[in-house]
Amino acid sequence: MSATLIQHQAAFASALRRLWATPLNTLLSLLAIGIVLTLPAFGYVLLDNLRDLGRNTSGVQEISLFMSLDAGKREVGEIENRLKQVTNARWRFVPKEEALKRIEASEGMAEIVASLPRNPLPDAFVIEPENSKPEALEVLRKELAGWPKVEHVQLDSAWIKRFDAFLRLGKLALTLLAGLFGAGLVAVTFNTIRLQVMAHAAEIEVAKMIGATNFFIKRPFLYYGALQGTLGGLLAAALTLIGLSLLAGPVAELAALYGGNFALRAPGPGEIAVLCGIGAGLGWLGAQLSVSLSLRKFD
Repeated sequence: MSATLIQHQAAFASALRRLWATPLNTLLSLLAIGIVLTLPAFGYVLLDNLRDLGRNTSGVQEISLFMSLDAGKREVGEIENRLKQVTNARWRFVPKEEALKRIEASEGMAEIVASLPRNPLPDAFVIEPENSKPEALEVLRKELAGWPKVEHVQLDSAWIKRFDAFLRLGKLALTLLAGLFGAGLVAVTFNTIRLQVMAHAAEIEVAKMIGATNFFIKRPFLYYGALQGTLGGLLAAALTLIGLSLLAGPVAELAALYGGNFALRAPGPGEIAVLCGIGAGLGWLGAQLSVSLSLRKFD
C-alpha cells in the first residue's frame, strides 16, 4: 500500500473521529446543511413532477375541426381523404347527430334539445397529433383551417405555452435559489472548519515545526468538510422523501377529482447520489477556503 493512500486513510479516519467527538455540534451542523440542501432539492423534484404532468397531459392534446353547416357527405369524405394523408396524427369523425345525442344526454339539456327546430351542430373531426409541441400544433391548426368547407379549427395550446413559460421561470428561480443556498452551505462549512482549526491550533503548530506541509495539515479538514456535506445531502434526501410522502395523498385525491391518476415521483438513487455529491463538493470548497485562510496565521 502506497504512503499516499495510507495518509488519505489516516486523514479520513481523523475526520470521522472529529465528527464523532462532538455529536451535538455535528448534529446541528448537519441539520443546517440538510435544510439548506432540502429547499432546492424539493423544488427540483416538484418541477420535475410538474414537467411529467405537463408532458402526460400535452401527449393527448386534441385539435377539433368543425365543418360548415352546409357541408355534405362529399365534403366530409374529402376531409377524411386529406386526414388519411396526415400520417403523424390519429383522428375520428364525430357526426352532428352523435354530437347532438351527447348534449341531449347531459343533465338538464333534454328539453332544450327537444325544443330546437333543427340540429344546429356541425360535423366534426377530433384529431390527436403525435407531435404535441406547441409549435407543431399551431402549424397543423393553420393547415387544417385552410381546407375546404372547414368553418373553425379549435386548439387550446395557449395553456401549454403558459405552462412551458412557468416551468422555465421556475427553473431559473430554482437555479438562483440553489446558488444562494449553496453559498450558505459553504459559509456554514467555513465557520465549522474555522472552529476546528482553532481547536487544534496546538497540534497544527507542532506539525508545522516538524516539517508537515500545508496540504498534509489540510487533508483531514477537507475530508471533514466533504463528510459533513455528504451526510447533509443524505439528510436532505430523507427530508425530501418525507415531504413527498406527506403530499402524496392530497395530490392523488386532487388528481382523482379531475378524473386523473397522478402520483408524485420520488428522487431515485442516482439523484440522491448527485445531491450527496453536491453537498460533498460544497463542503470541500468551504473547508478549503477556511483552512487556507486559517493556516496563514501559522506561517
